[in-house]
Amino acid sequence: MGAQHDDLHDAADPHGRALRLGIGGPVGSGKTALVAALCRSLGPSMRLGVVTNDIYTTEDAEFLRRAGVLDPERILAVQTGCCPHTAIRDDIAANLDAVETLEERFGPLDLVIVESGGDNLTATFSRGLADRQIFVLDVSGGDKVPRKGGPGVTTADLLVVNKTDLAPLVGADLTVMSRDAAAVRDGRPVLFTSIREDRGAHSVAEWVTSLVNAWKHANAHTHDHTHTTPTTAA
Repeated sequence: MGAQHDDLHDAADPHGRALRLGIGGPVGSGKTALVAALCRSLGPSMRLGVVTNDIYTTEDAEFLRRAGVLDPERILAVQTGCCPHTAIRDDIAANLDAVETLEERFGPLDLVIVESGGDNLTATFSRGLADRQIFVLDVSGGDKVPRKGGPGVTTADLLVVNKTDLAPLVGADLTVMSRDAAAVRDGRPVLFTSIREDRGAHSVAEWVTSLVNAWKHANAHTHDHTHTTPTTAA
C-alpha cells in the first residue's frame, strides 16, 4: 500500500460509544441500498444513526428518508464538495462532526453507519472516522473486478458483492468472483447478495450484529433496550 493511503488520523477513543461502520464502493454498487437494508434489519433491535456523503447534493440522505427505514432526524447528510475519498480519509472533520452530532442528540447509540460518496477501488476510511469498513462491489462491472484489487477490495473488513441477480445478464461468473476475491483478501470475509431480492441484506446484517455485540462487550457499552421502532418502507 503506497504512501497515498497512509492514515493521517488516530483512532477515536472507543470506550462507551457506538461502533462506527464505514460503507464505501464505486458509484452505483448499492451502498445506499445496503444502508437502507441494514436499517430495516437492525432498526428493531439497535439504536442507529446514519451519515451520508454526496459531493454537491443530499440525494442519498433524502432517499433513505423517503424509504422510511429510520427516523429522518437520525440521518445526516454531508456535502463534501470534494473527492469522496478525501472526506472519508484525509479531511474527515465534516463527517466526524456529523457522527458526534448524532451521538450527542440520540445517544447512547449502538451503531453509526457512514456511507461514502461513490469512489474507486482505492477508497478506504480513516480509522479516525470508521472502526470497521464494508466495501461494496456489484457484478455489472464484470467478474474481473475483484482480482483488480485496490485497498478498498483487499483491506475492508467485509467485501460485499451485490446485484448477484444480474450475473446472467452481464456474463459475470460468481464462482470466479468468489475465487478471485478470496485470493486477494487474505482470509477476510466476502458475502454475495442481491439487495433487490433480499431487502434486509440478512447475511450482511448478521455480520454487522456480531460486530456490534463484540464492540459493546469489548468497550463496556451500556445498552438501553428502550427504543423507537422505525417505520418500514411500504
